[in-house]
Amino acid sequence: MVVNSVTQAKAQLSALIERVQKGEEVIIARAGKPVAVLRAYDGSSRRRTPGALRGRIRIAQDSDELPADIGEAFGTR
Repeated sequence: MVVNSVTQAKAQLSALIERVQKGEEVIIARAGKPVAVLRAYDGSSRRRTPGALRGRIRIAQDSDELPADIGEAFGTR
């Protein structure tokens, strides 16, 4: 279903949400061009695994020191 304007979507938000809950996808347009899609939230997001990049990233020992030219640009030298 395509809603022709944001104003129309605001006025019909409850009805649009009901349609989305039934599995329909709603496209909201502004000035005749699609700008947003309203669809059901599926809740599927991957859980983060702490340490997943262990051994694949290396941080240099001097990573907390600014190079001289950058330090001068910031006025710290």
